[in-house]
Amino acid sequence: MIMWALSIILVALDQASKYLAHNLVGLDGSRRLAPFLNIVHLNNPGAAFGILQHVGNLFFVIISVAAIAAVIVILAKSRKKPLGLVLVLSGAAGNLIDRLALGHVRDFIDVHAGSHHWPAFNFADSYLSIGITLLLISSFLQTKSGQD
Repeated sequence: MIMWALSIILVALDQASKYLAHNLVGLDGSRRLAPFLNIVHLNNPGAAFGILQHVGNLFFVIISVAAIAAVIVILAKSRKKPLGLVLVLSGAAGNLIDRLALGHVRDFIDVHAGSHHWPAFNFADSYLSIGITLLLISSFLQTKSGQD
């Protein structure tokens, strides 16, 4: 039960952060928070790093719904509730809300070193990245321990 509550909290945090960040900087704006960090206003119609922008929003909605459904089924059937799955669920849901409501995902975190910028992202993207990484590590560790 705690994992479902955590997912709801993470989605709410994602949505609130997007709302606050985009209202803080306005359209096409930017605000420097640290020498390596800006808050920006970016609407991303594509996937991570802005790739596949030409595919269209419906494609990403379908992929997101399928991923969310798969994770919910796995979580519902499993006695274990891996944090990685909860993070993937939360990230997919946070970005799906944007896609359904706005037709794109709101990105706002701009990390950079001098003039070299990492593609802008949001909390949901972070949840997805961390969740997938945790699932891969867990899978690798299970495979390794199974070989011994």
